[in-house]
Amino acid sequence: MKHSFLSLPAATAFFALAVVAASTAAQAPQAPPAQPSPAAGSPPAVEQHNHTHAAPTNLKVLPKDLTGDQVHEIMEKWEGSLGAHCNTCHTADPNNIGPNGRPRLNYADDSKPEKAIARMMFTMTEDINMNYVSKVPNSEMPVTCGTCHRGHLGPEPFLPPPDDHDGPRPGQAAPPPATAAPQAK
Repeated sequence: MKHSFLSLPAATAFFALAVVAASTAAQAPQAPPAQPSPAAGSPPAVEQHNHTHAAPTNLKVLPKDLTGDQVHEIMEKWEGSLGAHCNTCHTADPNNIGPNGRPRLNYADDSKPEKAIARMMFTMTEDINMNYVSKVPNSEMPVTCGTCHRGHLGPEPFLPPPDDHDGPRPGQAAPPPATAAPQAK
């Protein structure tokens, strides 16, 4: 019979020591990774903006009980779906300058027509989803801004591909008439 290098009590003690060392290392505060210094002429690193957003005011179509963070999350989805930015619908407030020296946006201001259009479009999609899509059996895909806009502020018109049996599409030239082959006599 071969003898093991460690006896059972010694192996148990070694294992316990390894567990304690591993858990202590996992709980030890970790130093943040060192940030490389930007090379001369390279663009500055992008800052992460982790902050909460103020309680929304002037909500007319979104539920009034939403938090600022919830409204911000909805707006980010709309931005992506529309290929837009916050200033598409919201005006700059020259009396409220941010830390970057630029005016902050006045989210409650209703002076831009795009904001009224966004409200109307949101109301339309909610109506479509509640009164139509929800009544389609096995429908799991709601209508969103992206359904039509697909990342473009002005959605591009959809033109279905032509079929052999269809005539020309509006705006397309008619195909040249087929010439009949001479018949043999």
